[in-house]
Amino acid sequence: MNRRIRRLGIVFALLFVMLFVQLNRVQFFGAERLQEDVNNTRGLIREFGRPRGPIVTADGVLLARSLPYDGSVDFVRDYPEGDLYAHIVGYQSLNVAATGLERAYNDELAGVPVEQQFLSFGDLFADRDTTATIRLSIRHDVQEAARSALGAQLGSVVALDPRTGEIIAMWTYPSFDPNVLADPDGFAANAAFAELRADPNDPLLAKAYREIFFPGSTFKLVTAAAGMESGLIDATEPVFGERDSYEPIPAGASIGNFGGSTCGGDLVEILRVSCNTAFAEMGAEWVGSAGMIETAEAFGFNTTLNIDLPSSALSRFPTEYGERLADVDFYRGSDGNEAAGSLLPNGSVSIHEDSARLAQTAIGQNDVAATPLQMALVAAAIANEGKVMTPHVVVELEAADGSTYEEIEPEISRIAMRPSTAATLAEAMRVVANEGTARNLLIEGLDIGGKTGTAQLGTDPPNSHAWIVGFAGLPGEEPSLAFAVIVEAQEGASEQTGGRVAAPIARAVIEVVFGAS
Repeated sequence: MNRRIRRLGIVFALLFVMLFVQLNRVQFFGAERLQEDVNNTRGLIREFGRPRGPIVTADGVLLARSLPYDGSVDFVRDYPEGDLYAHIVGYQSLNVAATGLERAYNDELAGVPVEQQFLSFGDLFADRDTTATIRLSIRHDVQEAARSALGAQLGSVVALDPRTGEIIAMWTYPSFDPNVLADPDGFAANAAFAELRADPNDPLLAKAYREIFFPGSTFKLVTAAAGMESGLIDATEPVFGERDSYEPIPAGASIGNFGGSTCGGDLVEILRVSCNTAFAEMGAEWVGSAGMIETAEAFGFNTTLNIDLPSSALSRFPTEYGERLADVDFYRGSDGNEAAGSLLPNGSVSIHEDSARLAQTAIGQNDVAATPLQMALVAAAIANEGKVMTPHVVVELEAADGSTYEEIEPEISRIAMRPSTAATLAEAMRVVANEGTARNLLIEGLDIGGKTGTAQLGTDPPNSHAWIVGFAGLPGEEPSLAFAVIVEAQEGASEQTGGRVAAPIARAVIEVVFGAS
């Protein structure tokens, strides 16, 4: 009996030790993860009703403030600009999990960090306002221009500085009024939240960085970069043959050009006319799966986007294409004999069981999907010598006395391509804007490059997303603006849709950024 009791005691002792270890692991090592969990609202509830610091734009427009409240709490959060910044600023709510900067910078706005409470030795003996003012990179005039230009069309507009990653506008329609969710009356806030959740257009979702879409032909910029990084393709070689369809190897459905048109040519020409057949061949037979995956991920696909806003979506590029079967030479070589050695410049590129899928992904179809912000970063990398800067909306945190105690410095997130590749693609995008599908971008006196896209949705009747991405700057200077515009679910499916629908929206934003008309 004593032996059994001892064994039982040992078991309970071991269980206690395991419980103690797990408790400490959760409390100490997992504390940061728990604090950042979107379902953990304890800190936000604790801070609700207390004064919080303001949030302001780069040009001084007030976006969030705390106002005295004569009721159940002492202060209520107020958002003077209503829906214009709801997807960036977010809201602080008693009953609903906070979003946007109100969540990401909750402690700083509430004055919790020690470095805010004690800026000097005298703060040990003084009672002062410790809340932070958050200053953004967003320009109010550009944000208003994005909203006005998009109008009542479902879609998103992103504009940023490619040299720093500072976002100067980020707008999604539809949006919502955050004031109704910040109401201290829990019943009213819950009712408003339920109504917004029931809206099929999902106005609560910041689609500019939290939703992914088929990028269509805008993704051809990534494929072109992959081709040049492979060393097999440059601005003038090879010259892809004129054709109206591409037959993938080893097998698969034909890929055609819009309207059954015929196209081909060098890299600049196939970008100018957005030639499906040439880019499908480039991705599947010149770059191959490994090169396409490597380049897409160098731009940021398949990686959680590092932005100072919560819950960003992961842009997706497929990585599975089946078993390797043979090299291109086996299928395309003149003697059809793989053992004869490389007969073609691209002869040693591997063909896989599902290389037909790779051909589709190379033109932005199949399972490729990206946020508008991700596609703006693709254009930004081309404009910035191949460097992808970390995107951010916060540039500075200020103390209540106006002094600055934290500045957000520009940071390189990744290197997408060589500077020479970026320079060639930038020049090709200028050709697309001057002579191709992006002509509606052009503004006299500015250096502009672009790439349109039409992402077919496979519906009947046909609908498609209209895209445009690009850059702009003053002649002779580095581009200071990169952008992406998507207008969702447009009727029809034409290669001209992006240039006809999305380009005028981007142009309106460019005009405000540079004071052009």
